Formats: sequence, structure tokens, C-alpha cells
Amino acid sequence: MLVVAAVVVAGRDDRGPSPTPTPTAPGGDALTFDRPADWERFRPGFHLTPAAHWINDPQRPVFAGGTWHLYYLYNADYPHGNGTAWYHATSDDLVTWRNEGVAIEKYRNGLGDILTGSAVVDETGSAGFGAGAVVALVTQQDDGVQRQSLFFSTDDGYTFQEYDGNPVMDNPGAVDWRDPKVVRDDLHDRWVMTLAEGKRIGFYVSTDLRSWRYVSDLDADGLGLLECPDLFEMVDPASGRRTWILAASADGTREGRTTGLAYWTGSWDGERFTADAADPQWLDDGADFYAAVTWDDPRRSATDRLSERYALGWINNWAYARDLPTEGWQGGALSVTRRIVLDDSDGRLRLRSRPAEALRGLEGDASSAPAQTIEPGAIAPLAVQPASASYRLRVTLDPSGGTLRLRLGEAGGDVTVGYDAAAGAVFVDRAHDTVAGRLSETYRTVRTSAVDAGGRLELDVLVDASSIEVFTGDGSSLTMAAYPTATTPVSVEAVDAPVRIDAMSVTPLAVVDPQR
Repeated sequence: MLVVAAVVVAGRDDRGPSPTPTPTAPGGDALTFDRPADWERFRPGFHLTPAAHWINDPQRPVFAGGTWHLYYLYNADYPHGNGTAWYHATSDDLVTWRNEGVAIEKYRNGLGDILTGSAVVDETGSAGFGAGAVVALVTQQDDGVQRQSLFFSTDDGYTFQEYDGNPVMDNPGAVDWRDPKVVRDDLHDRWVMTLAEGKRIGFYVSTDLRSWRYVSDLDADGLGLLECPDLFEMVDPASGRRTWILAASADGTREGRTTGLAYWTGSWDGERFTADAADPQWLDDGADFYAAVTWDDPRRSATDRLSERYALGWINNWAYARDLPTEGWQGGALSVTRRIVLDDSDGRLRLRSRPAEALRGLEGDASSAPAQTIEPGAIAPLAVQPASASYRLRVTLDPSGGTLRLRLGEAGGDVTVGYDAAAGAVFVDRAHDTVAGRLSETYRTVRTSAVDAGGRLELDVLVDASSIEVFTGDGSSLTMAAYPTATTPVSVEAVDAPVRIDAMSVTPLAVVDPQR
């Protein structure tokens, strides 16, 4: 919903998100912390993948029939055939997912495979398929030509029918013309679409989701090929400042980055987006948060929906996406759902991220250690150790000391998460993990995120069998595919000066098998 009553909330709201159900395994089974004996080494414990074949771009979840519905691109013919379909997963809490099978098949209508797009719940039936129909606008590609097609569901998003008038948007002669993201504009009683058009983002409007009219575009030259655009409004509850946000997956090489989710704050007048600054900000500073989507919860009040959103992305990078060492499936995994909020405490509006609160429902009993000072020199075992490949490591430290390094895995196949005191930045170094030597330089490059630690730095590290997601107390994040050794010791090292660790804990995270 694009338009809400103007409400300024006095003071920052630190209550966190609304309560969510305690997660259970798909099907309602009790949670377990033991990995199935037949799982391959790098199968994630709490990240979503298909049972086999290929996964990439997630599609924004919709809430229909009392359930969250997520779709992602899936190729059952990989590696021997190309083309993707929309695969379907459901959840009650946005953390534990159950795979439901293919929802929109590729090639079935003669217009090619099914690429990225977005689904909406058409509450009023504006498209003519009935009130509450789930309507999906997707890119189809045939012989290199990209067009937009419409599919609709009258059973809450489980099965889709093709619209007889496809394609609803024929290609105007563009090479790249893809990834429609649709939102509702109640002020103008119509729908708005953002479309990735090479180095620009196009804006289109419609009253019925079938006939679309171009109204404007935003040029974003210098960020490579844009994909998976997004448009939404948010408010900082502390100051009451509101902004529109335009986002797209982009190439940040000119800034010393790799690909990721770039975003601009600015204004939207119903037809045109005007950015506050030419250069974007980035939602995540890691190498593997791509094709990301954001969404709100339609069950919340209009004010709450502006105050927080959710996001997740594809944990992979096209520089090495087809070279990752998994066997049963390929393409990596989807990230955990994160809660994003708007903040202007540093003088510039920016998005901040933290893991969704429902992730706590996957936690076992935490092992904690008392405060201690790490002297520079030798590498020593962390005072508390993980018991499995899936765990949550929380560390609070005094940032005024030296550089801290946490080495996950055994020497010769470890990944390092740390804080560089001189640079004031958190970093992830996977150049020495088990697969780095045979992947591209993009994989081996150390990724950093500047943090405003003040007198206290908090690290919240989510570790799975093939990924690491690092969140900091100020809302920065780094998401990385990572392949440390099968055993999971954690060692700690201080560099240049002693480091005071005020608190640390290791918490196992349950293994959730999403397969049918």
C-alpha cells in the first residue's frame, strides 16, 4: 500500500517487530539440531534450497490464505538444459520454509522460460480474476527477447493459470527489459511497475494489471546491468522523516565492491522518482546478497508497515555462481529473512538490517562465556564452541582496542570474521576456506563494512554449512557464501593491542528440511 495517514511517532520505537509464531519444521515436526546422515557436507541447515537442481532469484513473498508464499527461480534441467520456472515455498513465520513444487512452469506457453517478476494480491479484483486473486507479472524470454507476461491464481498462490492476452507488455526493441516489480498506488487508484532496462529503471502505471503505460525512468549509468528493481516508502519512527526508496541489484565495482543491492532515497510523485543523491547506498556489504526483495506485512497497521519491512536475497554471485562445490543442488541458497528499518541518526537516511525476530525460535540452549581480554599474539580457542555446522555467534567487544579476528573452522580451511580497529570496519575473509583457491578473485577478496560502534561493538554472526551472515549493532551487514572445514572450531586472535570482549555466546540453530 503506497499511501497511509501521516503519523509522526515520538521517540524511537525499540519494541522490535510484532510477535511471530515459534518456528517448527515444515509439517509441524519437532525441531532437531542433528543433520540427517544422508545430507551432503554443504547442505544448509536453516537456509532455503530446493532438493536438487538449480536455484536463483527469490520473488517477493505475498501473504494469501493465512500463509506466506515465496517463489524462486528454479531449473530442473540444470546442468544439461537452460531456462527457469517459478518454484513455490510457504511459511508461517518467514523463517522456516516448506517447498511446494513448481508453481509456474517454463516454456509452457511458447514465450520462453519464466524469469524474475513479482506477485501481488489483487484485493479488489482490478485485473478481472476475482477479488483476492494472486496476480504474477513475470519476464518471459524467448530467443533472447524479453517480454512481460501475466499469470493468475485463484487458490491463494498454489497454482497459476496463464492470461490469454500474453504478453501483456511486448518488447519495444530493448536488449534488457526485465524483472517487473509491481506495487499498489492507492492515491491514484492504480498499480505502479518498476522495470529493469539495462542501465536505467523504467516506471509504468496500470489500472488493471494488464494494460501498462510508460511514465518516466531513472538513469543509473555506472552500475552495470540493473536487475530486480524495487520501490517503496518508509519512515524513521524517531524523527518522523519519510522517504521513498528505489532499489535495484547492481554492480558496485567502481566503488570497490562487487554486485549487491543498491538503493536511493528520494521522492515519488506518482509518476517520477527523484533521488536525493546520484550515488546509491548499499543494503549489504558482502559479496553474496543479490536479487534481493523487500516486502511489508499487510496484517499490520499502515503506520507499522511504513516503519519496518522484511528482506531476503540470493546468497551467490554470478562471478562464481556455477562453480560452488555443492552436489545435490546448485546455485547457493536464499538468505535468512531480515528486518529492515529506516534511520537518520547519522545525518543521512539509510536502511539498517537485523535478522528477523522469528529466527530465535530456531535457537537451542546458548553457551556463554564471561568477559575476558584477548592479548595480542597467539591464536587461542574461543571460550565457547559450536557443536554443529549451524549456529549463531554473538560477541560484544570494546572497539577501542586492537583488531579482533574470529577464525571459523580449522586452519587451512577457515573463514575469518573480525573487526579492524584502525579502519573502524567489520570484515569477512574467506580467502583461505576450502574452495577459495579454485574460485575467482571476486570470491577471495576481503569484504568490509564500516560501522559506527561508539563504545560498544556488537556482532551477530549466523553460520550455516555454506554461508555466513554478519550483522552489527548499528545495522550494517555482510552476507557471504562460505565453505569452511567440516569441523567447526572457532579460534580468536587479537592484533596490535589487547581486545576486551564483554560478552560472547554460541547458540545452535535447528536443522529445518524444507523438502516435501
